[in-house]
Amino acid sequence: MSLLWWVFLANGAVLLLALLLLAFTPIEIHAPIEIEQFALLLAGFVVLVGLDFVLLRRVLSPLFRLTEVMSSIDPDRPGRRLSGVDPRSAEGQAMARAFNAMLDRLENARHEAARTALAAQEAERLRVARELHDEIGQTLTAVTIQAERAADGDPAQAPHALRGVADAVRESLDEVRRIARELRPEALDDLGLVNALIALSTRVGAQEGPRVKRELQAELPSMSAEVELVLYRIAQESLTNALRHSDADWATVSLEADVNSVTLSVADDGKGLPLELPRGTAGIAGMRERALLVGGRLTIDSLPGQGTEVRLTIPVEQEEA
Repeated sequence: MSLLWWVFLANGAVLLLALLLLAFTPIEIHAPIEIEQFALLLAGFVVLVGLDFVLLRRVLSPLFRLTEVMSSIDPDRPGRRLSGVDPRSAEGQAMARAFNAMLDRLENARHEAARTALAAQEAERLRVARELHDEIGQTLTAVTIQAERAADGDPAQAPHALRGVADAVRESLDEVRRIARELRPEALDDLGLVNALIALSTRVGAQEGPRVKRELQAELPSMSAEVELVLYRIAQESLTNALRHSDADWATVSLEADVNSVTLSVADDGKGLPLELPRGTAGIAGMRERALLVGGRLTIDSLPGQGTEVRLTIPVEQEEA
C-alpha cells in the first residue's frame, strides 16, 4: 500500500477517535469557555497529538530502518544489499529496489573499471617490454658483437668499428628517449600543454600516417597539472588510434577555451569506428575514465567510412578548484 494511504489511515484513526469522543462523551463547551472546559480540551488535544505521533512513527519506522541500513553499507565491502527490512509501503519497496539496483550498477562499473585499468597497465608493460627487447636489446647485442670484433680484429680497422659502435649506441639512446617520452611527456612539464601538443602532432605527422593539422589556442586559463595531463593523454590516444587503425589522410588537433570550459577535439577522415565496439575496449574506456577524473565530458562521434571525432570538454571551474 502507498505511504500516502498509511499516513492517511493513521490521521484518519486519530480524527475518528476525536469524533467519537465528541459524540459520545458528556462534554459541554460554554461561551465564554470555562477554565475546566479549556483544560479538558487541551488534555484531549495533547492526547490526540501524542497518539498521532505514535501512529505516524510506527508507519514511518520501516523507512527509518531502511535509511539506517542504507547508510551502513560500505562500498569497499561489496555484496551487501537491503534485505531483512520490510519497507511496508510501496514507495519504500521501490526505494529499496532502486538502491539495490544502483549498488549492482556501481559494483559492476567498479569491477569493469578495475579490469580495464589492469588490462591497460599490463598492455602498456607488454608494449614497453617488447620495445626494450626488440629495439634496445637487439641493438645492444649488435653493439656487443661489434665491440668484440673491434677488440679482436685489425687495429687499423678499430676506429671505423668504434664509430659504428657509437652510432648504434646513439640510436639506442634515441629509442630510450622515445620510450621515456611516451611514458611521461617531458615537453608537458617543461614547455606547457600547447607546446607539448605541437610536439606530439609533429611527431605523429612525421610517421607513416595521416598529416596532422593544429588549431591550438595560445591563451588558455590556468589549469592543474592533472587536467593538462588528461588533455594530453586523450590527444595522444586519439592520434595513436588515427595513426594505427583509421587509414586517415589527415587529422586535426583543436584546443580552445572560453569563460566556461576548455575543449579538446581530435578529428580524422579515416574509416571510422565500427557500429558495435568490442566490450571493454581499453583505449576508449581509458579515455572515459580519464575524463571522469577531472569532471570532463567525453564524446566520440563516428560512422563507418566517415571519420571519427573525439571531443573532451572540461568545465573551467573544475580546473580552478
